Amino acid sequence: MHRRRPTVVYVHGNGNKVRSGLLKSQWDQALFGRDMADTSRMAYWAALQYAHPLPDFQVDALDGGPVIEGESAAAAASGMFDPPEEFVARTVGEAWRETGAPGLEGRTPEGPHDVAVEGALVGWLREMTYLAETLGEAETGGGTARTGDGGALPLEVLPLPRPLRTAAFRELVRRTFKDVHAYFFGGRGPAIRQVVEEALPPPADGPLVVIGHSLGSVAAYEVLREHEREVELLVTVGSPLAITEVQDQLARPPAVPDGVRAWRNVSDLRDLVALGHTLRPEYTPSELITDALVTNNSENHHGISQYLAQSAVREPVDRTFGQLA
Repeated sequence: MHRRRPTVVYVHGNGNKVRSGLLKSQWDQALFGRDMADTSRMAYWAALQYAHPLPDFQVDALDGGPVIEGESAAAAASGMFDPPEEFVARTVGEAWRETGAPGLEGRTPEGPHDVAVEGALVGWLREMTYLAETLGEAETGGGTARTGDGGALPLEVLPLPRPLRTAAFRELVRRTFKDVHAYFFGGRGPAIRQVVEEALPPPADGPLVVIGHSLGSVAAYEVLREHEREVELLVTVGSPLAITEVQDQLARPPAVPDGVRAWRNVSDLRDLVALGHTLRPEYTPSELITDALVTNNSENHHGISQYLAQSAVREPVDRTFGQLA
């Protein structure tokens, strides 16, 4: 006797979106290549932040779409779509000079150490960009550099003092990601999590797959952590859950939510939202987590359609459906 087909619940990320039904269909097409009807659901929380959805088939710049007039223009003005090394070097420099870089004892805001460390940061980002492109060229089959499923990829996220690593993320959030600020600091978190909770089908409806992008991965994680739902597969893409400053804001210490049987975390090394790329060192039990690096060729390397099209995302979802259908 076959078990019931699983339900897929999507949780979108930052920025305004097209209307809910169309957004769900776009995710279905990117992930499955077809509309999944009532097999998939969208936890659509954009309406809490934006009075009107985007016009049909317009993609918000924060989702990797083109920069246009209006809200997306603010992202362009902030420099979000500069080359990553230019953006991070500039924002780190600004944050350092504004704050004095707490925790960087012995360094002065205008001294030679600034030049040396910022130069090292630029070099690291350029190396990460080249590595991401190299991974893309080398992809075959599963095609990703993986940790947690038999492969090993020694990866130091950034071999520089933590304040420099996180200054870029703080500045990125302050300039462009008002939804992240609203979630953590503006009192919007409970309402967003309620939308996610209401999108989850009753446990009796059968197996569950949850896919969260960007801030949506945080909301999905916190809901599952709180309610301990049985989940066959949790997929997080372009997620900031590895960043210490994000972990500091979580209601509970980092851990795989009880009931989650497998967790696949996918990111592009150039995705500035996912400055940390590995969850296994932070969340236990680590054997349930697989971290995968992919090439996301959207303009900001954070686009959801490009993530969902990756074999590192499609393969575990397809396998879960095949095993449970």
